[in-house]
Amino acid sequence: MANLLMSRTVFIFVLCVSDLVSEQLRYSIPEELERGAFIGNIAENIRLNVWELPSRKFRLISDDPKQYMEVNPENGFLFVNERIDREQICKKSSPCSLSVQIALVNPLEMYPVSVEIQDVNDNSPIFPKREFHLQINELIAPGARFPLESAQDPDVGTNAINTYKISPNENFAIKVQTRRDGSKNAELLLKKPLDREKQSMFTLQLTAIDGGIPHRSGTAQLIINVMDGNDNAPIFDQETYRATVVENVANGTLVIKINAADMDEGTNAEVTYSFTNHVSQNIRDLFQLDPATGEIRVQGVVDFEEANVYELDVQAVEHVPPGLAAHANVVVDVIDTNDNFPELHVTVVASAVREDAPAGTTIALFSVTDADSDEFGEVHCQIPGSIPFNIENPLRNNYKLVTNGILDHELIPLYNISISAWDGGSPPLSTSKLILVSITDINDNAPKFTQSSYNVYLMENNTPGASIFVVNAYDADLNQNGEISYSILDNAKQDMSSSAYVTINSKNGNIYALQSFDYEQLKHFQFSVEAHDAGFPPLSGTAIVNVIILDQNDNAPVILSPLTWNSSAFVEIMPQSTYPGYLITKVIATDEDSGQNARLSFQLLEAIDPNLFTIGILSGEIRATRSIRDQEIITKNVILCVKDNGQPSLSSTATISFTIMSNVTENSFERMDEPRRLEYFSDLNSYLIIILGSTSFLFLVTIIGLVILKYRQDRNIAEDYTSTGRCYSRRNSNDGFNRRQATSEPLNYSGSVQTEGYRYTVCLSPESSKSDFLFLKPCHPTLPFNDVSVHDINGRN
Repeated sequence: MANLLMSRTVFIFVLCVSDLVSEQLRYSIPEELERGAFIGNIAENIRLNVWELPSRKFRLISDDPKQYMEVNPENGFLFVNERIDREQICKKSSPCSLSVQIALVNPLEMYPVSVEIQDVNDNSPIFPKREFHLQINELIAPGARFPLESAQDPDVGTNAINTYKISPNENFAIKVQTRRDGSKNAELLLKKPLDREKQSMFTLQLTAIDGGIPHRSGTAQLIINVMDGNDNAPIFDQETYRATVVENVANGTLVIKINAADMDEGTNAEVTYSFTNHVSQNIRDLFQLDPATGEIRVQGVVDFEEANVYELDVQAVEHVPPGLAAHANVVVDVIDTNDNFPELHVTVVASAVREDAPAGTTIALFSVTDADSDEFGEVHCQIPGSIPFNIENPLRNNYKLVTNGILDHELIPLYNISISAWDGGSPPLSTSKLILVSITDINDNAPKFTQSSYNVYLMENNTPGASIFVVNAYDADLNQNGEISYSILDNAKQDMSSSAYVTINSKNGNIYALQSFDYEQLKHFQFSVEAHDAGFPPLSGTAIVNVIILDQNDNAPVILSPLTWNSSAFVEIMPQSTYPGYLITKVIATDEDSGQNARLSFQLLEAIDPNLFTIGILSGEIRATRSIRDQEIITKNVILCVKDNGQPSLSSTATISFTIMSNVTENSFERMDEPRRLEYFSDLNSYLIIILGSTSFLFLVTIIGLVILKYRQDRNIAEDYTSTGRCYSRRNSNDGFNRRQATSEPLNYSGSVQTEGYRYTVCLSPESSKSDFLFLKPCHPTLPFNDVSVHDINGRN
């Protein structure tokens, strides 16, 4: 038998559809095939090469706890994995099929597979009992029919019960009737009148035969007792009763009331109502027939999804023996209600999707079913409209969730997508299921600095290697796409590479100075900082850092005029005719610092005659405060201090010697607007002596000797009085000066200062106009010649 079943032709139907669920495969196999029996070649039907199966992760998905079928992942064959019993799976339902799905990954594709299970004639008809007893009154006329107990056959279609037979006899025959559901019922037909006196009992064999090839059959003994009795049988007012009942109606609900009348009188007319033997136990559990009133009521749960119609065979039997009976048929139609919620089954879910996934990318496949009928079974699906996803319906009751918008991991990294399904009832019934979809990050965000440019204010003389600033950038991406490294880019506009000035910590953006900066050499420089992530390809952002060097008071003032040598100035000549307010000379000084650090002030620390001189605090002009007396000494020394306005302030000092001459005229020196080279003091006097002649030789020698003697004496006692923030002076035992000294470190000057000197014409007194001698300002014999600018004695340019 098994070999015969295996040899039957397997019909394969392939239905091609489009899109992701692109093909629906249909196969047909007989039941009871052995394990491993071939069903179909899936790979060939979906036009897929065998070598592609491992990489596409070819597999079968089934919701059934029993894996009746399986696929070979190497060749794509669909085969029987477990014995399939159609009667166990589908019972009486026809057609009977098993549904599975074939899944392919990379890319994701689903193929619904429907395998129809064909019935084979593997079950014989069986009667519920081996013997049946009937009592028939001999008065019953020929043509009367008596319902017989039906046999049961789990097979369906042509393999179900096809006919009934009875052993040959003259009085009885079998009448076979076909019901609406295709089942067969047997009735015993009385062909000839009975005569109890001739034969009071008949023993017949009842046979039920199915339509399979070969036929199968089942038998039971039918024992008929011929009764002597009543000559009128009850009659139903209808041969067929029709009624309707709503499913899930409450127990006790009246379905219909049947009625039978008997022409006899008295007890012969009393009847009892009951179900015939054709009514199965399942129906008896659902409906109750009142034997006295004939009312049929609901006593169980009526479910439209189990059966939409019930046929009840009823009879009315007389109380008086032999108990004549009447028979009728009651048809109960069940009305469907919306009592089943839609069922949503998710088969495949892609739990993660890249944020750059194109629109139309499939995220999940799911199906929705409803056991109700008509509009109650029509289902609809929906997801929230505010998310970048959409539902497509490639096949009936099969859906796929796809992307239809822009995904951004930085805005929403995880979606909780609620899929809602509802039917067409009123009110509708609904169900929902939550799908979690994670959006994976890609490197789509470049690092950004908190500012496009930074200004760093750095005090000069900073410590090399110290941190001067911290830049900070952020990246909205995750993991290595958000890991930021910093580097310094050279500025093409600068003469020197930025890497010689600063360096940066690549991890935290901390900027360090590589050298100590000098404001006087470098006041500003600029460089760019780049922040790049570790993504592939890497993205970067830049910011400009402007480093502004702030001045520090690290340079002491430098006296430019009068010219000094070892903090002592050359001898300044002043006429004896000096008057109060007379401009003797002007001190010019400079400071390499800037701002308040270069704002200079002048003061006289000490003088032999402190009441003779005064100096402008800001201008540096030294003026006479009174007239020169005849008895005053020829040379007067003044200690000058120049101080800046820094904190702390720095200063320089110098000693200026003034020589008073009585024979110098006011117009002896004229203003010179162009620079001239200074000559050495000895050469000038030699020229003068030669020109003026021998008559003035003695007087000239005397004057020159006194001047040289005084100049050398002052040179020996002069010291460097320059210090930081204070002025110095000293007086030895010979000239009466006292020394003051502050405790601070001397300053070291770097660089060269190009100075502009000044020269003055000396205004002489009226008496000196009588003299033939002209005394010029002496120059130090060791100093080089310098160009100087000329100012007159009153400070006019």
